[in-house]
Amino acid sequence: MRLRVYFEDTDAGGIVYHASFLRFMERGRTNYLRLLGTSQQALLAQARDDAPGFAFVVRSMAIDFLKPALLDDVLEVVTTTQEVRGASIRLFQECRRGDEVLAAARVRVAFISGGRARPIPKPLRIAMAADAE
Repeated sequence: MRLRVYFEDTDAGGIVYHASFLRFMERGRTNYLRLLGTSQQALLAQARDDAPGFAFVVRSMAIDFLKPALLDDVLEVVTTTQEVRGASIRLFQECRRGDEVLAAARVRVAFISGGRARPIPKPLRIAMAADAE
């Protein structure tokens, strides 16, 4: 997913504020299924049928800030699946400027419904597992 760095993403020096990388990666995860080329609406409708009130929540995240991003840079957020388990997914994300990796994160996302971890519905799990291969 490509995005441009705006003034609101930076500190007074024109360097991307560290929390902005978290927002960029959130957008990458939000667009994840669409970018895999799956029918996001159909998969989410099936998930709603299987687990009403479901949500994906970040369970843990470890992030390394490697190089600064600057005002007006065009960045690419790359999201890849590392592992799909019953109720969680392990993702790897990078924010890149061209070939340079600026930030990298290991993220565990849990699938919840009714306030508890639940198994990821099969169609959704299959779509995400295909990316891990």
